[in-house]
Amino acid sequence: MIITTGIACLLLVGTFLVLVLLRVPVAFALGIATIPVVVLDIRLTPFLIMDRMFQSYDSFILLAVPFFLLAANLMNSGKITDRLIELSRVLTGWLPGGLGQVNVAVSMLFAGISGSSTADAAGCGKILIPAMIKQGYSPRFAVAITACSSVMGVIIPPSILMVVWGGVMSISVGALFLAGAVPGFLIAAALMGTVYAYARIYDYPTAGKPSWRDFCSAFKGAWLALMTPVLVIGGIVGGIVTPTESAIIAAFYSLILGMFVYRTINPKELVSVLYETGRFASISLFAIGTASAFGWMLAYYNVPRLIVGLLTNLEFGQFGTSLVIAALFLLFGLFIDAIPTIIILGTVLFPVATAAEIHPVVFAIIGIISLAFGLVTPPYGLCLLISASIANLNVVHVLRDTVIILMPMLLILLIVILFPEIALWLPKTLMPATFK
Repeated sequence: MIITTGIACLLLVGTFLVLVLLRVPVAFALGIATIPVVVLDIRLTPFLIMDRMFQSYDSFILLAVPFFLLAANLMNSGKITDRLIELSRVLTGWLPGGLGQVNVAVSMLFAGISGSSTADAAGCGKILIPAMIKQGYSPRFAVAITACSSVMGVIIPPSILMVVWGGVMSISVGALFLAGAVPGFLIAAALMGTVYAYARIYDYPTAGKPSWRDFCSAFKGAWLALMTPVLVIGGIVGGIVTPTESAIIAAFYSLILGMFVYRTINPKELVSVLYETGRFASISLFAIGTASAFGWMLAYYNVPRLIVGLLTNLEFGQFGTSLVIAALFLLFGLFIDAIPTIIILGTVLFPVATAAEIHPVVFAIIGIISLAFGLVTPPYGLCLLISASIANLNVVHVLRDTVIILMPMLLILLIVILFPEIALWLPKTLMPATFK
């Protein structure tokens, strides 16, 4: 039996959605969803699907994923997060909504080191959420601002999602890192403005005005950690190291800081960090394999070509197509982890973006920002789940504040769609050869 495009699409997507509703983990659901089509179509064999999975792992750049995760876990275990929080306190704690401002600032600093939003939510949230509640902040606001600010972890460079995107779609990871910087800082500014508004309305306290001595002490404690993004991004942009090599440098640098400089990690804790990193990395990399097989099967049945034809006939134009792309990524981000979404939806929509003359880097930034919001929007909402669990709150109770805080962040996404040069300015300035 030879299956048509419509039946194949119905079987793949329908089976996947049923499995997700049955709470089968997404990585497994993507792989299992291919089985009915393989069984029914005589042209396909299980070995062909397994071959597509193994081919997806044949990528040097994907080695960066476990090493960036290792760097983030080492930062958290080595109490380096505490030093970043102290620096953030002296930089922004004197503003209205002091600890809320600190929450945003430390997420921005941590994003420049870890590349992981979940590590940010877990590491910073364990310290800041109880501290905010103790100082009189609403628990719902403390959870919402922690979760929403953590999304900067995948937008501000370095970013694990950008590494995966660059590897899957053959786009310069250095250009993606630079393209995420300005939108990331704009999101940070929007969040700080939101905290300011909350502080004025609910009379939240400041963290006190620091002295020059406090600033010097905090900077002295954190400056070695702040060198991480300089080493990572500077090495890639300067053409000195590859993204994978930069991730290895970040991991070893974090290890040296934790074990030998600050001496906050002992051998026993290191074993635990390595185990946790291996566990999370295996989940992510397995999802890449099953998502690649699922995405290849969609391409085999010409689903991307049909979508390109449909959107081209509708003549949305560049702006309209960008909005459609953002909406689709936002929708998928509600239910699916970002990495498989990049492989499935990103590869399907890439020809659509090309046909609409959307620059590949801009397409990537629109997709990554949109997917970042999925980390705080149920039913997936991993960062929101982590933050809510720290405060022992039901996710439903914090949705109102989360939606309010997300509104200005969505406005930044719209601004990036309207003015794509916001994302392109930095990579064009520092990596002009990439854009020739």
